[in-house]
Amino acid sequence: MAEHATEHESAEKSLMEKISDKIHGGDDSSSSSDSETDKPSSVDTVKAKIFRLFGREQPVHKVLGGGKPADVFLWRNKKISASVLGGATAMWVFFELLEYHLITLVCHISILALAGLFLWANASTFINKSPPQIPVVSIPEKCVLEVASALRIEINCALAVLRDIASGKDLKKFLGVIAGLWVVSIVGSWCNFLTLFYIAFVLLHTVPVIYEKYEDQIDSFGEKATMEIKKQYKVFDEKVLSHVLAKIPKGPLKEKKKD
Repeated sequence: MAEHATEHESAEKSLMEKISDKIHGGDDSSSSSDSETDKPSSVDTVKAKIFRLFGREQPVHKVLGGGKPADVFLWRNKKISASVLGGATAMWVFFELLEYHLITLVCHISILALAGLFLWANASTFINKSPPQIPVVSIPEKCVLEVASALRIEINCALAVLRDIASGKDLKKFLGVIAGLWVVSIVGSWCNFLTLFYIAFVLLHTVPVIYEKYEDQIDSFGEKATMEIKKQYKVFDEKVLSHVLAKIPKGPLKEKKKD
């Protein structure tokens, strides 16, 4: 009987130990799972706190509009990007360096195309071949309407931004736009519109891809530069703008009589 009792007690002890091990194991797994679930949240908070230029929250590809234009600007397909940039460079060389005019170029290309098709059509009769079929080229109405709608939306957005800036609600934005237009006017006095357009086109094909490659380094430098600009603007606001605004005379406000 005594041996049976001791065996029964040992079995109870082993059962209690197994239950306690399972409880502790479950706690450890739950705590580890909680810690694992906490890790991504901490990583997300760290990523959210990283400074991005111009308050960017999306990747560079989406900021550029996505799709094929963004692929061209970011050199996703090097052959297409190189051909587009090479074509723009050839146009700039033709019109700027060789002083070729647009109307002259269009007329010369049309003359060569018409002469080639005419000779091919007449030579086919001597070769006993059917003359080439010139395809019918027409611009679809849907394409024109889509382009016009897109331009209308962009123009309305630009007018809304200009109206918001001119309303005087945001002095910082107003000064930034004035400074930007002043810089563009200076650059425009150095070169003509075609060269300025070509420079902007080249920058679109170089700056985004460089920024995407060295994103963290550029953002950290931009954060320091932004802090310094804000500090200097605060000093300028306290020493200059506040005194200028204080000297502006303000007339008495007349209350409207209620009927």
